[in-house]
Amino acid sequence: MYKIVNKQVLNPTVTKMDIEAPFVAAKAQPGQFIILRVDETGERIPLTVAGYDREAGTVSIIFQIVGATTEKLNHLNAGDCIHDFVGPLGVPTHVEGLKKVCVVGGGVGCAIALPIAQKLDELGCSVTSIIGFRSKDLLILEDEFRAVSDTLHVMTDDGSYGREGNVCVPLNEMFAAGETFDEVITIGPLIMMKFVVQATKPTGIPCMVSMNPIMIDGTGMCGGCRLTVHQDGKAVTKFACVDGPDFNGYEVDFDEAMSRGMMYQPFERHAHEETCNLFKKEVR
Repeated sequence: MYKIVNKQVLNPTVTKMDIEAPFVAAKAQPGQFIILRVDETGERIPLTVAGYDREAGTVSIIFQIVGATTEKLNHLNAGDCIHDFVGPLGVPTHVEGLKKVCVVGGGVGCAIALPIAQKLDELGCSVTSIIGFRSKDLLILEDEFRAVSDTLHVMTDDGSYGREGNVCVPLNEMFAAGETFDEVITIGPLIMMKFVVQATKPTGIPCMVSMNPIMIDGTGMCGGCRLTVHQDGKAVTKFACVDGPDFNGYEVDFDEAMSRGMMYQPFERHAHEETCNLFKKEVR
């Protein structure tokens, strides 16, 4: 059993938890993920490591309440325990040797982008961060990004906070002004990452994307996170959880990945509704 040390509501649909897991905390690196089960009958879900404190032996996770398991998880509080918490898994994000990087995060993907930005800053890298949200109400981790970024751009689709527009607006402005980076790292909704890759491609700057959003099982057994990457003129099948979650953005077939991801939405929506109804019955 793994104790929830702290719980923080970041916005109406996103929650942060610090989990007591000293063995995971001792080895975790930015870009890796864990697999958890809320209880002994629960499903296993992968969540990316959003931070870690090796001295305290805690690992931070940030999750969006979208399905049955995240709904159950959000009903737990500090002092409660999670049944299983396994990791770290996945290949860590490559950050060594980089001197100037642009980190682009969208929505809850900012939770994955933050530890990467923190690690880059720790290594002395110049970090430009762009974080985007639909509206001010969904904003998360602004202060944390500002603390590790030489420059921070905050974007909202409706203009309710920061600048109006998507994350590609400041990115294109920087490219037009002749700005260059060793690498662009982008993490967020698949459609956002697709357009960040398209915006970056004419510059020739390497662009890394995290395919964490399509992971389901986390071990390569279910095949739900398989994606097609185009390497040396050939279409190659990869698995986000085993081969990634980080990939060369120029090689990823985003349209296929988005199409496959939509297949699970009706099932997940139904499971979420059933779980919500169970909690309502318990309250009565």
